[in-house]
Amino acid sequence: MFGGLAKSLFGSSNDRYVKSLNPIINKIASFEPTLQTLSDADLAAQTVKFRAQLAEGAKLDDLLPEAFATVREAARRVLGQRHYDVQMVGGIVLHRGEIAEMRTGEGKTLVATLACYLNALPGKGVHVVTVNDYLASRDATWMAQVYGFLGLTTGIIVPNLTDEQRRAAYESDITYATNNELGFDYLRDNMKYERTGMVQRPFNFAIIDEVDSILIDEARTPLIISGPTDDKSGLYKLVDAVVKQFAPEDYEKDEKQKSIILTEDGTERAERMLEAAGLLEGDNLYDFENTQVVHHLNQALRANMMFKADTDYIVKDGKVVIIDEFTGRMMDGRRWSDGLHQAVEAKEGVNIEPENQTMASITFQNYFRMYPKIGGMTGTAATEAAEFYDIYKINVVSIPTNVPVQRIDEQDEFYKDTQDKFRAIAKKIAEHAALGQPVLVGTVSIEKSELLSEFLTQENVPHKVLNARYHEMEAHIVAQAGRKSAVTIATNMAGRGTDIQLGGNLDFRMSDEHADLDPGTPDYEAVAERVKAEIVVEKAEVLAAGGLFVLGTERHESRRIDNQLRGRSGRQGDPGLSRFYLSLDDDLLRIFGPDTLFARMMRSNMDDGEAIGSKWLSKAIETAQKKVEARNYDIRKQVVEYDDVMNDQRKVIYEQRADIMDAETVGDMVSDMRAETVNTIVGDACPPNSYPEQWNVEGMKAQLADVLNLYPPIDDWLQEEAIDPELVTERVQAEADAAIAAKAADLEPETWVQIEKSILLQHLDHHWKEHLSTLDALRQVVHLRAYAQKTPLNEYKQEAFSLFERMLDNIREDVTKTVAHADFQFQAAPELPPLPDFITTHFDPFTGEDDSNDIDAGSRGYVTTQLPPLQMVRPEAQDMGEDPAEWEGRVNRNAPCPCGSGRKYKHCHGAVTG
Repeated sequence: MFGGLAKSLFGSSNDRYVKSLNPIINKIASFEPTLQTLSDADLAAQTVKFRAQLAEGAKLDDLLPEAFATVREAARRVLGQRHYDVQMVGGIVLHRGEIAEMRTGEGKTLVATLACYLNALPGKGVHVVTVNDYLASRDATWMAQVYGFLGLTTGIIVPNLTDEQRRAAYESDITYATNNELGFDYLRDNMKYERTGMVQRPFNFAIIDEVDSILIDEARTPLIISGPTDDKSGLYKLVDAVVKQFAPEDYEKDEKQKSIILTEDGTERAERMLEAAGLLEGDNLYDFENTQVVHHLNQALRANMMFKADTDYIVKDGKVVIIDEFTGRMMDGRRWSDGLHQAVEAKEGVNIEPENQTMASITFQNYFRMYPKIGGMTGTAATEAAEFYDIYKINVVSIPTNVPVQRIDEQDEFYKDTQDKFRAIAKKIAEHAALGQPVLVGTVSIEKSELLSEFLTQENVPHKVLNARYHEMEAHIVAQAGRKSAVTIATNMAGRGTDIQLGGNLDFRMSDEHADLDPGTPDYEAVAERVKAEIVVEKAEVLAAGGLFVLGTERHESRRIDNQLRGRSGRQGDPGLSRFYLSLDDDLLRIFGPDTLFARMMRSNMDDGEAIGSKWLSKAIETAQKKVEARNYDIRKQVVEYDDVMNDQRKVIYEQRADIMDAETVGDMVSDMRAETVNTIVGDACPPNSYPEQWNVEGMKAQLADVLNLYPPIDDWLQEEAIDPELVTERVQAEADAAIAAKAADLEPETWVQIEKSILLQHLDHHWKEHLSTLDALRQVVHLRAYAQKTPLNEYKQEAFSLFERMLDNIREDVTKTVAHADFQFQAAPELPPLPDFITTHFDPFTGEDDSNDIDAGSRGYVTTQLPPLQMVRPEAQDMGEDPAEWEGRVNRNAPCPCGSGRKYKHCHGAVTG
């Protein structure tokens, strides 16, 4: 309550941070009149002056206001673009090594020039990292005009350059490159035999454009340099022929993990067919001699049953080309490792290239951590702010838009199946296009793009399909997506980094429609003026029609990708509209969504073609996305060395032991563990959004008796009309707390504290020793996961953290069970051993902070309730007084009400009225 009031009065912490930069913005502006009077030569000489000041001991922060003002004036003269004040804010954020979240169309490319120029002054080099070669070349060519004017050099790193060309580019003051090229150059440098053959300089400062795509999406997999091995194409073809004869009952597949295993019958069938093909030694598939055959069989199964053409890959010019699952782009030159790519080639009947052997690899996390300072830009980073800080120690700052956003984000529409959904989408697109409104349609795969294209063709709607098949044209197609009645279908964020201007883009129209004219000639300028006038008229018509309509055909696994799609509309204060269309056939709902009850209700209660919109359904989708995001985050986060995994966990456990032994009381910790145990028991028996008749009441009674030694009158509660899982949780929690309070009342406070400490430490030590034994066994066998096309190290980390979470769950339950069942009759407090000092960590396993709750939710199928923070003091531990008016602000809203009702304070005397 007070937090919301404070936020409305003083703004969020992000608002206050941005506001704190105003004095710097004003100081930058104070230099502008003086700089405007300088000649071009004098303005360019500012660089020499700044470098002299640095040589005399000045700091970059001291030079920032005048340097930024210099870049602003240079951009105004060279590009005809003057940086807005909000762009100056973005430049400061980048310079400070933070992420600037700026909406689409706010000019991030121009913002980068500010921090680039300032940090290039010491002469140590600045790297600007982009997501593809097109953007690297475009941005470098465009912004080099500003840098060159001010006397700085610009380099570009693209594929197929010689070492000499790369070295020259890295020696430049500012170097534009893709994340892949930078990483591969680093690996290649470290495979060379002479220092003179290396091309990169020591790392200094990097600005990462589309930072969420590079540091999060692409950080799932490492960069790998491989060398070819012996040709085994014949073996791949023979095994592929065997796999193609399997029936669905011969295997089981897990779409979440993209894994597949043979059933017992499938194994027998495989053995017979492999033996007939002469590929099996002996009669047992899993004999040691058949290890290689099993490996190829598993890869062929994945290729045929899990990987789909036009979704995971396409066949182009007789080659299998991987499709980036996040952008929908072709990834030329990249190949799946460990024989999977060869299995897909055999499946598609194209030439099978030799399998590769890894020679060097690095993750993007480890690569970019080598830079002393990195900044980032993107339109969507806030939803991943915790991960950016946790992994990279970078803060995210949301920069306000130059003009308020006027886009309208409408509620999602749900349909029974894909056919109904696409029919409705096609009709809606036809309606808006007829009004002159441009429509940008986002799809999740090439397959869906082409299916929707067929529906639009039936509706006689002219449209363009932008996907990985036409990667070369994507920037040109996206740039014209804002023209009157234009309908553009794009996979995910294809064309990311290209601005969609309402009415059309002058530069792209000239290059597309008048390629025969040379820029700068009288004919070119005359035609450009005519086209510019046409764009002005067309923009007015598009604005009158409502601006760009962004239509999403499916929710992505990540909310951030959805926000990127929405952000294409409403640039620079333009009006806009966005809406997502969903169906029960969508992958997100089908694999990660609500349970089958939800699906049955929708299928049985909805007519063909009927649409529904519901805040509850939208919330269910968001919950599914959060679960997937948490799972993906966990995978990316656990990219560390084997011993580092155990070491990090050891630090956590030891720190927690220190906290337990050093704490004056651990009552809050034990209480929180009890609360989470209650929450889990009730949550498992009473799923959210279910009816009491569907609850597993008997199972809940047994669990409460076994773990908490409680026998609450649940049957009586079920007779109440307003009963719900939250109310059951509150009542069980109140009874559990009361039972423990009664036990504690029979003993001296100091004795009770030592009892709780002793129980915590005993269970912590017991489970930690068991956990270490499990990790040791896991490390000895995890290499076998390579046969399932999984990196053993990544598998070890994922399993280790999963085991760690399970261990914490077991500790919580065992501590709660021991405290609840034991009969204490201690005469004196037990002596505890002394504790040495340990290194502290930010991860606290007992509160479930970080992503613990989301991980638990992913395994149980629901989101657990967040518990109150440990530092909150329980009301019974304070002298609250008799007047409820004095309790406000002193009682945690999730704590029991001091009146003794047993209800939470927020549902009792702390209830918000009015």
